[in-house]
Amino acid sequence: MSYASLSVKDLTSLVSRSGTGSGSSSSPKLPGQTRPVKVIPLQHPDTSNDARPPSIPFDDIFSGWTANLKRMTLLDWIDTLFPCFRWIRTYRWNEYFKLDLMAGVTVGIMLVPQAMSYAKLAGLPPIYGLYSSFVPIFVYAVFGSSRQLAIGPVALVSLLVSNALGGIDDSSEELHIELAILLALLVGILECIMGLLRLGWLIRFISHSVISGFTSASAIVIGLSQVKYFLGYSIARSSKIVPLVESIIAGADKFQWPPFLMGSLILVILQVMKHVGKARKELQFLRAAAPLTGIVLGTTIAKVFHPPSISLVGEIPQGLPSFSFPRSFDHAKTLLPTSALITGVAILESVGIAKALAAKNRYELDSNSELFGLGVANILGSLFSAYPATGSFSRSAVNNESEAKTGLSGIITGIIIGCSLLFLTPVFKYIPQCALAAIVISAVSGLVDYDEAIFLWRVDKRDFTLWIITSTTTLFLGIEIGVLVGVGFSLAFVIHESANPHIAVLGRLPGTTVYRNIKQYPEAYTYNGIVIVRIDSPIYFANISYIKDRLREYEVAVDKYTTRGPKVERISFVILEMSPVTHIDSSAVEALKELYQEYKTRDIQLAISNPNKDVHMTIARSGMVELVGKEWYFVRVHDAVQVCLTFVQSSNLEDKKPSFLRRYGNNNNSSSYSDLQSSNNPLKEPLLSGDK
Repeated sequence: MSYASLSVKDLTSLVSRSGTGSGSSSSPKLPGQTRPVKVIPLQHPDTSNDARPPSIPFDDIFSGWTANLKRMTLLDWIDTLFPCFRWIRTYRWNEYFKLDLMAGVTVGIMLVPQAMSYAKLAGLPPIYGLYSSFVPIFVYAVFGSSRQLAIGPVALVSLLVSNALGGIDDSSEELHIELAILLALLVGILECIMGLLRLGWLIRFISHSVISGFTSASAIVIGLSQVKYFLGYSIARSSKIVPLVESIIAGADKFQWPPFLMGSLILVILQVMKHVGKARKELQFLRAAAPLTGIVLGTTIAKVFHPPSISLVGEIPQGLPSFSFPRSFDHAKTLLPTSALITGVAILESVGIAKALAAKNRYELDSNSELFGLGVANILGSLFSAYPATGSFSRSAVNNESEAKTGLSGIITGIIIGCSLLFLTPVFKYIPQCALAAIVISAVSGLVDYDEAIFLWRVDKRDFTLWIITSTTTLFLGIEIGVLVGVGFSLAFVIHESANPHIAVLGRLPGTTVYRNIKQYPEAYTYNGIVIVRIDSPIYFANISYIKDRLREYEVAVDKYTTRGPKVERISFVILEMSPVTHIDSSAVEALKELYQEYKTRDIQLAISNPNKDVHMTIARSGMVELVGKEWYFVRVHDAVQVCLTFVQSSNLEDKKPSFLRRYGNNNNSSSYSDLQSSNNPLKEPLLSGDK
């Protein structure tokens, strides 16, 4: 008897005769069956009248933007362009003002000494740290979305500025100042462009391990670069650890005790105050007051004892910064890589901090709007002699812990800076350089994230490797190379994961119709002659070859897990569970067609389960639905297994080769398997003799 001539009724009769009882054509009685389970018909998309080409993603994006713009009212436009109006309209003076005032004053007291310290780190006169803390703060209060983010000079950006300026052949201080201001303009322009084009998502491809490793290595370099103020002699200006250590050792004979003792004393006081402020909430003001305490102590000692071996800051210009436009753009091309790197730091650190603070204080924040606000602050700041400013983690934490409610706290901080520029600069000339260095070292000591390294070692060795690679290359090869290597490895890991997706062989959990990964659930069992494969990623040109290779492996090497059903010599069915597949491209569809033809030559039937709407439409447009046969597309894996088991069992009972595959792949036959998918003709679940 040939299976090629079997109809559904014939197959039913055949199976019924070989079983223990008789059954009707609509409800075949299979051996050991216990309950009826319907095969749910899969609705195929109609592509016959679909003359429209698939939509282009950019069309969807632009249509979404257009729809949003049409819905926006005048008030929405004001809130978008000037986010400060969101909190101005709802400001509660009796409740918020006192908190904002205290927070603003606290951060201002913390920022004055830090700003001068970071300017020295950047290789600039201390006054430019104060300039960078003045205009950008006021501008950000108007255009920034975050109500707690404290912006201004930060250690990492200052190191990047120093490294960029150190690469310029002309080492005059005047040119360095001009280029630092130009750098702020370039950074602001890049941030505005990325914010307007909503490109902040590009930075998501950089792993957190890369950022942590880069920040940790940079913190070590920053700390070593400030040691010269403790030792009392100059060391090499470099972003690499080897030249720094070599120059420190080479100048050891010039070591001086007074700056070392004063710097160490101030550093110990700063660390103690910072840790006590963190540990006890009622003493958290100590954390903010620590930098000012160090400055006051150092200035007092220098003023009273006049130690000759301790270098002082010197004269600082008095008054507010004046308006000026960059005079030359000759070095703009040289500064672009550093501008891009600082912009990346702004997205990863500032926007990340801002989003975390917004979530904690229960208000919404748009990342791209926040990036645009930072860009405007840097552009306008560059017109008033500021070098690049961004969000500070430590000052933002103090601002939030001081219960700042709105951007008014930032305005108050800006007023503190303005008053310092107008009235306090004559006092600043007595500040010891070692005191400013102690402030920098204290600030960056918390950036060495060894806890993250330990966590990564315990949780994910690959991320730990990425952390080690990034930190090591940053330390020994420099900041730019360290970032490039870290980002390169990060992208390589992303590409590797995409090109080698996770693929699981599924088995049935006992007593259920649920199918899960047999490696994750050892109790799950498979059926002889049937392989169920789940692809856990989009399918596209980069990974289809890997997927095909894995499918061939599963066909040849039958898994060594518990199997049920009739004993068969080979695989007759491959079921693809496609519910996790979010996208499939034309290359992948063509490859699947080739795979189907390859299976067909070996009498293996391909079945597809639960493709989503977009994937299903792509498959239908390609003609693959007709090629494989509509009857071999299923809503559930279990439906596909039932049908395949029916054929496997009938083939086993007749001891025939399953030549029916040639027939049931033909859609022109009026008695095809699609009759079994009718809701009026439910299948009985074939719980075979091994199913117990």
